Amino acid sequence: MLLQRLSLCAGLPLGPRTRSTIICPRLAKPLTQVSLARANGNSFAHRGELRQAKRIVVKLGSAVVTRGDECGLALGRLASVVEQVAMLQNQGREMMIVTSGAVAFGKQRLRHEILLSQSVRQALHSGQNQLKDMSVPVLEARACAAAGQSGLMALYEAMFTQYSTCTAQVLVTNLDFHDDQKRQNLNSTLQELLRMNIVPIINTNDAVVPPPEPNSDLQGVNVISIKDNDSLAARLAVEMKADLLIALSDVEGLYDSPPESDDAKLIDIFYPGDQQSITYGTKSRVGLGGMEAKVKAALWALQGGTSVVIANGTHPKVTGHVITDIVEGKKVGTFFSEVKPAGPTVEQQTEMARNSGRTLAALHPDQRGVIICHLADLLVEKKEEILAANKTDMDLAANLSSALLNRLSLSPAKLNSLAIGLRQIAVASQDSVGRVLRRTRVAHNLELEQITVPIGVLLVIFEARPDCLPQVSALAIASGNALLAKGGKEAANTNRVLHELTQEALDIHGVKEAVQLVSTREEVEDLCRLDKMIDLIIPRGSSELVRNIQRAAKSIPVLGHSEGICHIYVDSEAAIDKVIKIVRDSKCDYPAACNAMETLLVHRDILRTTLFDQIIDMLRTERVKIHAGPRFASYLTFSPSEVKSLRTEYGDLECCIEVVDSMQEAIDHIHRYGSSHTDVIVTENEDTAEQFLQQLDSACVFWNASSRFADGYRFGLGAEVGISTARIHARGPVGLEGLLTTKWVLRGDGHTAADFSEHGTLKYLHENLPVLMCNFI
Repeated sequence: MLLQRLSLCAGLPLGPRTRSTIICPRLAKPLTQVSLARANGNSFAHRGELRQAKRIVVKLGSAVVTRGDECGLALGRLASVVEQVAMLQNQGREMMIVTSGAVAFGKQRLRHEILLSQSVRQALHSGQNQLKDMSVPVLEARACAAAGQSGLMALYEAMFTQYSTCTAQVLVTNLDFHDDQKRQNLNSTLQELLRMNIVPIINTNDAVVPPPEPNSDLQGVNVISIKDNDSLAARLAVEMKADLLIALSDVEGLYDSPPESDDAKLIDIFYPGDQQSITYGTKSRVGLGGMEAKVKAALWALQGGTSVVIANGTHPKVTGHVITDIVEGKKVGTFFSEVKPAGPTVEQQTEMARNSGRTLAALHPDQRGVIICHLADLLVEKKEEILAANKTDMDLAANLSSALLNRLSLSPAKLNSLAIGLRQIAVASQDSVGRVLRRTRVAHNLELEQITVPIGVLLVIFEARPDCLPQVSALAIASGNALLAKGGKEAANTNRVLHELTQEALDIHGVKEAVQLVSTREEVEDLCRLDKMIDLIIPRGSSELVRNIQRAAKSIPVLGHSEGICHIYVDSEAAIDKVIKIVRDSKCDYPAACNAMETLLVHRDILRTTLFDQIIDMLRTERVKIHAGPRFASYLTFSPSEVKSLRTEYGDLECCIEVVDSMQEAIDHIHRYGSSHTDVIVTENEDTAEQFLQQLDSACVFWNASSRFADGYRFGLGAEVGISTARIHARGPVGLEGLLTTKWVLRGDGHTAADFSEHGTLKYLHENLPVLMCNFI
């Protein structure tokens, strides 16, 4: 059988002391692409670049491969790893596995054999069915490795065969790397295996390997002692010029202190110069190396040009995608990088924002108002600088759609409107934080209050909307919240200038760090995982952006709407002049806005009337492209293009027209195809209008008014952080009030809960009912 397998993979130059077994279900075409990092001999500087990795080494620690009882393999975890490696291999990457587990697998087999042998002997000698207590002697690791290697490889073979992936076993020792000829043979063997699309599965030959030297260490680029699979994986990755080494263990990654300590924080990116600032905990429950050995091996590999990520391969919620997540550049584990960014990490920015935000919340309302007014003044005073940066962004984004360009563009008029809105916010902020909503005298000298307080740290993610930055900054300042702002790259220059002005205003009262602009390469999905640092996420952008954030932010509340599919229903009793004005403003004033009309519902009775002709003529004059709904199309001999979906947000000079028989049918249509954003009825019949207003379940419902009124500025809120279609917390345009929550404050005089048992409370209330009053303020 072995000769048959070898014949399928002829031409592999195996070294005299490198043990290799080949299992080849199929052969695939060789990989010819080379990653940019390896072509330059450098490791990747940022996580996002890991997508370019072509040659990847996956190191499976003993804690990943073995069960909790250290006797036998964790088959579920191993199957998940195999599935991910096979998937990446089939994408055209070159995968190698450095695995532990032979000792554990062998220990399981030998224990079984010893127990079976003992039970047989005892049964023969005693002549009775009852067996004495049997104990298993201490098993020597080399013997366990010898007994387990074949079984471990057979398991890998069976698993990879399910994905039509070829595997080969390679056993090495430290001598194979110190002897030049053996090292060349090993390199040649692995290169040929990779060329033929085979996954090498490498392990130290623990059956013959000597114990590690106690004082040996990882030193230099050319010398590394193979003491465990961490050092083996590092040496192999450098030797094979791998782009990425993924080291899976039973911890999330590298912590700034032992993981079991209360204040331990996971290090997202580790730089070689940070090695002296951390302390190490105890080693893994199994295996030879601890975290210190992993870090030393990782730094050695990094010095040799291979990027490294240390992550948890045992957590049941992430094991099934941890490897693919790392390769996709997601924030998993600890990423080792030689390039240290000039600014703080997003975690550090969040910490600075939270600390400064608490100081901001403690300021007097007048002080917060002064900051906002100063920011409004700066928008006007520095408008030339702002517009110059915006022009740079506009020039770089010339290939964007007209809708996005409209959002990206700033003008003197927009800046003046922003300044006016900010001053309104400053006035409204006077009684925002610390306002008493409810006061209850529970007993003599025992008073309970419910007061408004900031939510905490807000993460606002917006696309090509630079005017969003001063708006949300002012609202965050007024409500005493810290703010992380993540703007689109299209507005990078404009956002940078606006953020500098915001921090200049904040610096008046020493809270400059309360508003942070996230300009690093952080993916939105990674930001959404900071559930211990961020309290609320507010997305401002396309429906796709909002949906992606809502999916990613599993542990952080998201305030916003995924779509702005706004309807206008023209009733049979509508006035012509009002219809034309409202429809024109709702669709044509700012078609890219989320409160622009997308679907026009018309009552059947106004078809083929002067009113309907005037609506169509107006839309054509405004160059609005019309899509016919299914029913409207049935009335026409030559209709416009039929709509593909009645649930469409065009965001441009386009709209859908559909016909309904009644107001109730219009409501049903909106409930089915709308997004609960803003919907309008145009009619002169007050009863019909009131039914529409009462029955329609949308955040904003208007009668004889443009849908464009759904705006915080027009509502008198000064500005808004967005329009929410949720039903909890805030709904509709969210201004200052939507960024506040409450807390309960109890002022007593030595009172205890025992004074107010259920019976005692009822008795007290009965005796003092005329005195106790609930005052709502």
